[in-house]
Amino acid sequence: MNIDVVFQGGGVKAIAFVGAIQALEQNGYTFNRLAGTSAGAITAALLRAGYSGEELKKIMLDMDYTKILNNSMGGIPLMGNAIELIKSKGFYDGRLIEKWIYKLLKKKGIVKFKDIEGYEKGALKIIAADVTKRNILILPDDLKNYGIEPSEFEVAKAVRMSISIPFFFKPVKLKVNHNVSYIVDGGVISNFPIWLFDVEATPRWPTFGFKLKNNTNKQVNKQGNDLFSYFIDVIETMVDRNEEEYLPDRNAIRTVTIDTVGVRTTEFNISRKKCIKLYESGFNSTNEFLNSWSFRDYISKYRK
Repeated sequence: MNIDVVFQGGGVKAIAFVGAIQALEQNGYTFNRLAGTSAGAITAALLRAGYSGEELKKIMLDMDYTKILNNSMGGIPLMGNAIELIKSKGFYDGRLIEKWIYKLLKKKGIVKFKDIEGYEKGALKIIAADVTKRNILILPDDLKNYGIEPSEFEVAKAVRMSISIPFFFKPVKLKVNHNVSYIVDGGVISNFPIWLFDVEATPRWPTFGFKLKNNTNKQVNKQGNDLFSYFIDVIETMVDRNEEEYLPDRNAIRTVTIDTVGVRTTEFNISRKKCIKLYESGFNSTNEFLNSWSFRDYISKYRK
C-alpha cells in the first residue's frame, strides 16, 4: 500500500526512524510523499532519494556524529562556543551537515529539488522556520516568496535550514533584495506537521506520522553550570516541548510514537549501543502500530 509519511524532529534521536522504515518496508508499504522537520528532514530526504531502510541503517549506525560539529575555536571549548554564539548566532556551523547530506544525495543522483522523482506532485517537503518574518517555511514551495526558483534549490541546503537548532547551529541566511531572513530549525514553529498532506476529499492512502517521545525518566544535563551547559538545557527544553503535546484523535490514531530510550536531542557523542536501542525501539513501535492499524476504520470514523 502507498503511504505518505511525516517525520518529527528530534536531533540524534531520529535514528529510531530507520527502524520504523524497515518495519514499514517489511510490511509491504511503499513511500509516496515524504516530509520532515529537523532530523526528520534528513530521514525524509534520504528516503525520497532512494535509500532503502537497510542502507539507512548502515549510514546511521556507522556515523560518527561528533564529526558534524565544527568549532572554529576548538582549542577552547567554552570560550570558543561563546564567541561563536555572539558573532554568528550559533555555537556550531551547519555546513558540515550540509556537505554530508549533499554527498549522500548526489550518490543517488539528487542535487536540486527538480531531480526528485515526483517533485511536481510534492514528493518531498522540508519544514524550516523564518524567525525574522516569524513564519513557517515549507520547502521548496515557499522559496518563491524570496525570489528563488524552488526547483533549482539544493535539497541539502533545505535540510540544513531545517536542522539549524537555534543557538546550537548558526542560522542560514536568505536574502531578498536588501533584507535578510534568518532560517532555523522547523521545530521552532511546527515540529510535527502531520497535517501537511491532508486533503478535503477522502484520501486514497494513509498518512502516517512518526513522533519521538522521551520515557518518563527525563534526562537532566549533568555536564555543569557553565554558559554552554545552560544553553544546551535551553535547546533541549525548546526542542522537546512538542513531544508531550496533545494530539487530536484523528491524528493520534495515525501516529507512531517511539520511545527514545533516554537519548537526548543533542547527544552527538551517542554510543553505537544506544543507536541500536533507538533503532530497535523504532522497529518494534512501528510493528505494534501496524498490528492494530486499519485504514478502513480510520476513513469510516474520521474522514466521512
